[in-house]
Amino acid sequence: DFHYLKGKKERRMAFKGAPDSVALLLFFVFWYAGNMKYNEYNTAALNAVGGKTSGLTMTVATMQLGVCAVYAFIMWAVKINPAKIFGLQMPEKQDVPKTTQSDLIKSIPLAFCAAGAHAATVFALGGDPLFGQIVKSAEPVLAAIVGTVFYSKAPSFYKVCCLPIIVGGVAFASLKKGVDGSYSLKFDSTALIFGMLANAFAAFKGGENSKLLSDKGVAQRYGGVGNQFAVTQIVGFVILLPIMFATEGSLLPKFIEKLKTDSSLQFNLVMSGLCFYIYNELATYTLKVTGAVTASVANTAKRVIVMVYMAAVTGKALTDEQKIGSGIAIFGVLLYSLIDDLLKPKKKTAKTD
Repeated sequence: DFHYLKGKKERRMAFKGAPDSVALLLFFVFWYAGNMKYNEYNTAALNAVGGKTSGLTMTVATMQLGVCAVYAFIMWAVKINPAKIFGLQMPEKQDVPKTTQSDLIKSIPLAFCAAGAHAATVFALGGDPLFGQIVKSAEPVLAAIVGTVFYSKAPSFYKVCCLPIIVGGVAFASLKKGVDGSYSLKFDSTALIFGMLANAFAAFKGGENSKLLSDKGVAQRYGGVGNQFAVTQIVGFVILLPIMFATEGSLLPKFIEKLKTDSSLQFNLVMSGLCFYIYNELATYTLKVTGAVTASVANTAKRVIVMVYMAAVTGKALTDEQKIGSGIAIFGVLLYSLIDDLLKPKKKTAKTD
């Protein structure tokens, strides 16, 4: 009976869980929440090893990717990716990718850039979690330069006009008012240098990702964005290990001793790694189904929310200059993201009554 079969099929589909619109909203919520919690756990993990002067920042960044690698292997072992549960939907099946050795070699530049962006971000946020976020908002500036020079993808004239607004905002946020009322540049140099380095790596990562996925064979063998992200984190972890040993190897016994005894470090290290993996995956789900404009607004809003949250968590208020400067920079980023859509000529459509 057709109606019986149809009803059976509908019942089976009902197991999917929440409607896509509800799931999308929840993905947004948990993407933001995951990013906020990552910043909090990352700061706590860095503080647990002795802060930015401990000489263990690279170790923390590497171990976070180690947590991501373990999580990816567990997903492949159980053949389930639970990320969709955050949207009240059934988890997806995730098989081990059918990638070849050649595919993995092609993936190394992307993994290197992703690992570099992650490690540099941890250094920047370790320097100053709030100013680090302000510097990170200048990512489009580096993306424009890298895209033009290395990938022949120059931004439009209108986008280029927005770049001075972003740079000006970050510069203003770097100012500090003296007792005599005069301004001088005062900022955390670690946050500025590594924040810009993270932006550069992120720009290269975008270019390398497009290049890799343009090879249809590689994309097909990966079998989805989830697998590609998992492999990127694992290869990234392998890339960071020798850098960690070279730069902080002498302090490794101290780190291992602390890791054995300090429950705060154990918890924050594992949770920062898990939050990093999950919020990135939820961001992918979200941005995959929204338009470019929504994605830009969402990314901009996320930056503001994370900044306010970190100010509350660290108990370190933004200065007036940082508030105004970050506001200008974030407005510049939003304008940069939207300007081509705002200024493109409207298509004339026939009226239908």
